[in-house]
Amino acid sequence: MKRKKSENDMPYGKLTRIEDFLPSPSELAMPDETVKITISLSRSSVDFFRHEAKSSHTKYQRLIRKILDRYAMLYQKAS
Repeated sequence: MKRKKSENDMPYGKLTRIEDFLPSPSELAMPDETVKITISLSRSSVDFFRHEAKSSHTKYQRLIRKILDRYAMLYQKAS
């Protein structure tokens, strides 16, 4: 059955166009090159990242990797 459109389905108020901020599909499809390593972290650090990942609906390893990537980028530019 077709659903009838109601007035509530339509946007209201002043509409504004926003800039496209999403990456291109090719950028999404290309994973970063990763290297598997073994690292020992403190229990409190792992617990922190697990809690943050759970609230962000992501994986805690991904959060740690992003933090390390940003740290490395910051100091690569400085030297």
